[in-house]
Amino acid sequence: MNKITKKQKMSFAGLLIAIGIVYGDIGTSPLYVMKSIVTENGGIANVNRELIVGLISLILWTVTLLTTVKYVMIALKATNHGEGGIFSLYALVRKRAKWLVIPALIGGAALLADGTLTPAVTVTTSIEGLKNMRFGDVIPVPSQEVVIMITIIILVILFSIQRMGTSVIGKAFGPIMLVWFTFLGVVGIANLSHDWSLLEAINPIHAIRILFSPANKVGILILGSVFLATTGAEALYSDVGHVGKANIMGSWPYVFVCLSLNYLGQGAWILHNASYHAGNGDLNPFFEVVPSNLRLFAIALATIAAIIASQALITGSFTLVAEASSLKFLPRMNIIYPSTEKGQIYIPSINKMICVVTVAIVFLFRTSHHMEAAYGLAITVTMLMTTILLFEYLGKKGKPLYLRLIFLIAFAFIEGMFLISSLTKFLHGGYVTVLIAGFILAIMYVWFYGNKIRDKREAKNAYVRLDEYTEMLTDLSHCEDYPVYATNVVYMAKVKYNKFIKREMLYSILDKRPKRAKAYWFVTVNVTNEPYTAEYAVNTYGTKNVINVQLYLGFRKQTSVNVYLRQIVHELIADGTIEAQPQRFTTTPGRDVGDFSFVIVNDVISPLTKLTGYEKFMVEARVWLQNLSYNPASWFGLEYADTVVERVPLILGKHQESYIKRIKPKKQTKK
Repeated sequence: MNKITKKQKMSFAGLLIAIGIVYGDIGTSPLYVMKSIVTENGGIANVNRELIVGLISLILWTVTLLTTVKYVMIALKATNHGEGGIFSLYALVRKRAKWLVIPALIGGAALLADGTLTPAVTVTTSIEGLKNMRFGDVIPVPSQEVVIMITIIILVILFSIQRMGTSVIGKAFGPIMLVWFTFLGVVGIANLSHDWSLLEAINPIHAIRILFSPANKVGILILGSVFLATTGAEALYSDVGHVGKANIMGSWPYVFVCLSLNYLGQGAWILHNASYHAGNGDLNPFFEVVPSNLRLFAIALATIAAIIASQALITGSFTLVAEASSLKFLPRMNIIYPSTEKGQIYIPSINKMICVVTVAIVFLFRTSHHMEAAYGLAITVTMLMTTILLFEYLGKKGKPLYLRLIFLIAFAFIEGMFLISSLTKFLHGGYVTVLIAGFILAIMYVWFYGNKIRDKREAKNAYVRLDEYTEMLTDLSHCEDYPVYATNVVYMAKVKYNKFIKREMLYSILDKRPKRAKAYWFVTVNVTNEPYTAEYAVNTYGTKNVINVQLYLGFRKQTSVNVYLRQIVHELIADGTIEAQPQRFTTTPGRDVGDFSFVIVNDVISPLTKLTGYEKFMVEARVWLQNLSYNPASWFGLEYADTVVERVPLILGKHQESYIKRIKPKKQTKK
């Protein structure tokens, strides 16, 4: 039984790792949800029983419908080879309609933007609990500036440990998060015991009434704060590949009960402390419900939970980016696999980028209250896009149209209401989320549609049959009219259907300057789902000089093409598949493998390209992104090999040949 199958089974260890990885975001919502609601309604002096019961009812039913029903019960079934998230969902339904790429791009960009806000808001909120707190005669955190400094130090450390992998981190964080949720539940019960009648909030009628009650001073706009209680639902779906859906389904009920008890407990405290005034002016019911002798423990535990909340979004972002690259939404990136699980990945460039943006957000907003204005807007957009894709997924699974329409209308209405309420915070910080999401969306749009335009406009003869040029290549290999370019000339080129290759590869060998070699290698690297696969297949097309090599490497195997190829050449010479390569001059006695020259062909836009203004811009932008983000030598493990990068002009669209007219020499007259 392979690792992937084991991961899908429920186990105590799996449940613990799921609690450590998946629920960080939604599990820290009690830190700021009630605080935001009370602040939006004008402070604790303006609350009454109707308001608290109604808003807690809203929270409980929001989490029930969006997290439990939509994501745990429905979305977790829509996994692609064990992976979840909006891009995996799109991969399942993309053949149903071309326009489905639009919600996938928008939702993915918004979710990646949200990944930069979660670490900032959760860590800042927890550290603010220490502000002006006295320890004897000392106040360690006397100002917001100190809060910011501590927050940034924690965030930098968090991003620095990502290369360890989510398995290691999950095993360390799992027990802590189990303590966290248990703590939430116990504190909640302790406060709820003073007013058990608050359990009437379970009745959804109270949730509907409070939206239109005069006790609610901001009306439907209060949904913007309520929505913060379920922001981690999409991250839960994205992280399924790290722990398996069985472990999420098994652990969620306990997490949900603990969260619900804590919200109820905070509500009970607020009702019994309507005349309370925070000493530092910053009221946070979460910390107030904790007994004073446990306050420091609560802050420390909240800080660790906030770090884990950030972890959930960061690991989810890695998964999203990897899926986006495979779907050609983003350029290829260097991916590291810290463990034997393919779903557990680390992307250095994305880690650095999120770290920089997150720290910048802390500097820009400075307080958690200001950050909450930007928080939640992006995720409502993602949820709406996921609802659209799930509607198509249910259709693919053969569900009746009326059930699919009920699902679409119900969740689109709920999420649409949350989106409208979140948009009211646009000028107060929501614009930052939109800018970040817009930037990511622009990159994905350019890369995806730039590729589409290129493929559509590329000449029909862009690909040729390699087996039709084997005789010519063999003749060149033995032609003494040309100097030897290298013993082995290697092209990193994807050979389609074992015979079709881009014309530019052969143009590089035959037309630019004939490259004479003992052997011409065309190498395709295929990454497998197993961690340590190391296999290869060859096709020589009946020759001893032209070799198509298909490398099959596990996702954890280092892509050192030059190392593997040297072994392959030795084996093929030994069994007579290719010609011998005796070395007269060498420091290695008995060496029978010659030198290598690796050629990587990159595209540049030719001046002869004839496209419309929009199409030309998209293709040029796509090529610019490729050159900016893609280091082919590094990708193939050829940093220390003899590597040549050739730029071949890319001619797209119809073009007319340019002619110049010949005339007789003009007579020059003396001035």
